[in-house]
Amino acid sequence: MTDSPTPAVTRAFVLAAGLGKRMRPITVTTPKPLVEVAGKSLVDYALDRIAEAGIPEAVVNVHYLADLMEAHLVRRRSGPVVTISDERDKLLETGGGVKKALPLLGAAPFMVLNSDSFWLEGPQPNLGRLVAAWDPERMDMLLLLASAATSLGYDGPGDFHMDGEGRLTRRAEREVAPFVYAGVAILKPELFADTPEGSFSLNLLFDRAIAAERLFGLRLDGQWLHVGTPEALREAEERVRASATQP
Repeated sequence: MTDSPTPAVTRAFVLAAGLGKRMRPITVTTPKPLVEVAGKSLVDYALDRIAEAGIPEAVVNVHYLADLMEAHLVRRRSGPVVTISDERDKLLETGGGVKKALPLLGAAPFMVLNSDSFWLEGPQPNLGRLVAAWDPERMDMLLLLASAATSLGYDGPGDFHMDGEGRLTRRAEREVAPFVYAGVAILKPELFADTPEGSFSLNLLFDRAIAAERLFGLRLDGQWLHVGTPEALREAEERVRASATQP
């Protein structure tokens, strides 16, 4: 009997510390990751999908209404195993939040998810597809990308262009791009070398990977649902319920 191969990605980081200002008044008393879509919180969708992808461990950062977040996470009875990265003292943005948690994440490539990244799956679960597509020989980062044109609740100009090999470049100013970052990435911890202390955005790492021609993308299979506002949340709930009744 042979041992199962070690998964390419064994840890994930869930960004759950934000203030959720655009989701007010819902987020006055509820942290955005605990907002429910069709009866299930956003953070539970994220963690369940992490487990489904075979990733056994997750780190979740907390800041806003942190006690509620921690209490919810402690009550979970299914995988992955969750460790808290406490940002109560200072909100560190996306890049700073991940950097603070690097000692918990280890030296191997890991996945990062926005806690409000939400989509309807296609035939193959997208996190598993992302792990399968990860190639550390060619890539420093691999982003999950959604179609800007077909995503629900998104009306922006897009983020990236993608060539035939999956390599990404940013759209130019006043230009429209076909793909929007869907809030999930696999990346190497080495990218955080020489990054600022305190708050900074993961966009800094995107740009570094682009400069090295090592930022790649994978198109989401399914439909991305942008849940940034109460109105978008209602639209997402309607879409989820409609998909559940389709044959």
